[in-house]
Amino acid sequence: MRPERDNIAAPDLPEGVEWIGEAPGSMPRLTAAGPVLVHFLDYAQLNSVRTLPYLAEWDRRYRDAGLTALGVQAPRFPFGAEREAVARGLAELGVEFPVAIDAERDLWHAYGCEGWPSLFLWSTGGALSWIHFGEGEYQATEEAIQGELRELDALRHLPVPMAPLRPTDAPGARVMPPTPELFPGGSWEQPWEGGELSVDYEAGGAYATIEGTGTLSVSVDGAPPQPIPIESPKLYPLTEHDRHESHSLELEPSEGLRIWSLSFAAGVP
Repeated sequence: MRPERDNIAAPDLPEGVEWIGEAPGSMPRLTAAGPVLVHFLDYAQLNSVRTLPYLAEWDRRYRDAGLTALGVQAPRFPFGAEREAVARGLAELGVEFPVAIDAERDLWHAYGCEGWPSLFLWSTGGALSWIHFGEGEYQATEEAIQGELRELDALRHLPVPMAPLRPTDAPGARVMPPTPELFPGGSWEQPWEGGELSVDYEAGGAYATIEGTGTLSVSVDGAPPQPIPIESPKLYPLTEHDRHESHSLELEPSEGLRIWSLSFAAGVP
């Protein structure tokens, strides 16, 4: 959405922050050259992961036209502040633009983020042009990017905005609310390190944020369990559906695995 005011200035990037990729320099320098897209995420959080293919493609499409894309890893869980884990997770997700590790969420608070993900588009000159919290509004966001790039070069050819990657991403799509995120350890600060887990849910898919190495056995609706190798801390898909559906899961983690969160994706009716 467009901001309520047209004179909100971009907070500068703090000195000393750790970057995955090349440090981009100051926001005044970046916005003097063209628009800057800043995307707050957690690489192991479902909504963030679902937005990243769009961000990666916008970066590929528009970097030569003058767009600078930056990510900010704002950790939900302790491993999300560890450089090695973050770098590996982002590489597996195809992220090539620089990503800051905002370990204490200082930049998160400076921007006034309202959840994962949070997206801010700054115009050439550094005024806030577009903002969006959560998933969705992909076409409108890309059109906002193109509008800023046309301010740099009105004659530059720009592509047709991306087609939706999922039915739930289409403009005006009707979606069913999924089962809320579950923290099997009792809170977002405490992982599950026990035995079997049984979960009933309604959604377009089920996912788990897991830390450790081992195997997670997953059974859907009593079917024979399927093993999922767990090799690094990240978000793992457990099962995905074409539509919003009701199912039950039986999960059995091997010793040493820590399940931080069970999350569920919206689906179409």
